[in-house]
Amino acid sequence: MRDADVHICECGPRDGLQNLAVFVPTEAKCALIDAIAAAGVKEVDAGSFVPPRVVPQFADVEAVTAHSLGRRDIVTGALVPNARGAERAIAAGVQAIYFVISASETHNLANVRRSVSEQLDGFRAVRAAIDASGRAARPHLMGAVATAFGCSLEGRVAEAAVRRLAIAFAESGADEIGLADTVGYGNPALIKTLVEAVRSDVGPAMPLRLHLHDTLGLGLANAYAGLEAGIRRFDAAVSGLGGCPFAPGARGNVVTEDLVFMLEELGMHTGIDLNRLMATREILARQIPAEHLTGHLHEAGIPKSLWRAA
Repeated sequence: MRDADVHICECGPRDGLQNLAVFVPTEAKCALIDAIAAAGVKEVDAGSFVPPRVVPQFADVEAVTAHSLGRRDIVTGALVPNARGAERAIAAGVQAIYFVISASETHNLANVRRSVSEQLDGFRAVRAAIDASGRAARPHLMGAVATAFGCSLEGRVAEAAVRRLAIAFAESGADEIGLADTVGYGNPALIKTLVEAVRSDVGPAMPLRLHLHDTLGLGLANAYAGLEAGIRRFDAAVSGLGGCPFAPGARGNVVTEDLVFMLEELGMHTGIDLNRLMATREILARQIPAEHLTGHLHEAGIPKSLWRAA
């Protein structure tokens, strides 16, 4: 079987649901993960190990990740905000841990109630906990730079702040670095400039990924700019779900279905069956108000004369 040219992590079950006022039942979350995996997606961000009082949506995160880990065809990841969350994630057996620090000091304080410096200490504690876990296959640790392309609380974020944080992640033992357009303020020129700057800082051996939102309608354009800058790893969410509870004005993630269609039309193999991916909408529509579900392909349909099935 041909390897994918581009790797997509489906973050709908975590980033996609965290902003919702309605609680999505555990069974529906599990069914969504099953449908995503059946479509050929190889990595799923299944939830967040945060206290339920902070984000009630993830009161069932252990049950959801246990279900996801029961599948052998996907990598199951989860977000952790601190060392305590990492302990829970490691105990649950997750295969990838995503640790987020905002380049915007204001957003970081709003998001996790810690300074950037304090949160970096937390990341180092998570690295130490993984290394001390004794697991034969230790979780992959990604350090994600949130608000890398702008912040609804501070405005444009200085390039130097993003680069400092990316370097700190690399020096502290990250296996991968993510650059997140948390509130969707990025543009193609900025994407290319920042990706190239971070790449020059951390070196070619460090994997980089982009986490894009579509607040201002530039999600796919920004993904294309990322491709031109050499990015081959992306986060996305089915039906454009998503938003940050601590970033006013944040809108949904780049739509996975639209991203897959664009990539395949560019001749890049994703390994994802678009028709099966489109079917995830049926699961979401039974649980989530229609205004939260977006996507150009869902509105227009797949152009049969263009689509080349995976």
